[in-house]
Amino acid sequence: MTLLQPIALLAIIIAGYLFKRCRLFGQRDYRIIQVMLFDLVLPGAIVYSFATNPHDPSLLWLSAFGFVVALVPVLVIFSATRHSPVTQRAFLMLNATGLNIGCFCFPVVQAFLGEQAIVPAAMFDIGNCIMVAAGTNVMTQTLLHIQPGRPLTEQGAGDAPTLPYTRPTDRDAKRLARRSLLHTVLKGFVGSIPFDTYVIMIVLMVCGLSLPAWFADLFRPLSNANACVAMLMVGMMMDLPANRSDTFAVLKVLAWRLPFGLAFAAVAWFLLPFDAGIREATMMCCLAPVAVFSTLFTDEVLGNARLAGFTLSVSAVISLGMMTGAHAMIAAGII
Repeated sequence: MTLLQPIALLAIIIAGYLFKRCRLFGQRDYRIIQVMLFDLVLPGAIVYSFATNPHDPSLLWLSAFGFVVALVPVLVIFSATRHSPVTQRAFLMLNATGLNIGCFCFPVVQAFLGEQAIVPAAMFDIGNCIMVAAGTNVMTQTLLHIQPGRPLTEQGAGDAPTLPYTRPTDRDAKRLARRSLLHTVLKGFVGSIPFDTYVIMIVLMVCGLSLPAWFADLFRPLSNANACVAMLMVGMMMDLPANRSDTFAVLKVLAWRLPFGLAFAAVAWFLLPFDAGIREATMMCCLAPVAVFSTLFTDEVLGNARLAGFTLSVSAVISLGMMTGAHAMIAAGII
């Protein structure tokens, strides 16, 4: 029975794809679902999680671990691909890093480990969300000198590793450049409603304040809709790779994600100073698929949401298998 809910998530992805293929949805209708998910449904799910589950401040160490898990791959990929074209680097940095916790891992760990597993998963996602909700996108645009708000196709991206950039030399130009960078960073974080929601929930937790039950009930419908809306959007965005180049792009993402995921999962299980239930939930978070935010940012930067959606779907199938295998090995006492 524990496998039914994760399998249902994959079925919703397929349904969204088939609805689009049958022209029940238009090619760009996923943008409507994007707004609903990121600005309403996912923040509601975060509020409901904090309002209905006790969050021990000591679990903030999981938030720090989640941040490291999401940050390290970005820096490694940026360094390792310094001779690759900027479009390839941007796709890898946006899709081979970050984890889909709220929309995929929450229902999976709940199915395997019960309601209490949502707590460590949510605390892990606080750090992860710093990167996936804004940080990865800001770092990708800054490190590769991509102008925000314009896809690479409009910025003359060629085979160079980064877009052309001239470092300012005089004092006024440097000040304007720093101000522009600060504005980009602040806009990326403050403009992310899920990230802002996490910040508010952390402040309430640190202050020892709890939300009343009636307030949590207001967000229950949004929490229940989270997984369905997210997976439906992914299905609507998905299309099979158009050519061999797209296929290789997906394989490269998986080739980066899998070793990182397995390595961080091993760290979570063998090294974190928590009880077995918390360590298992954290380990499963490390095996999560591509973040839904990656599809949004890939669409903004590369205009290729379809390939990002397909990458997410493939990684979701692989992640489900790895999570199931990890849970089975722990239950059998193999690890």
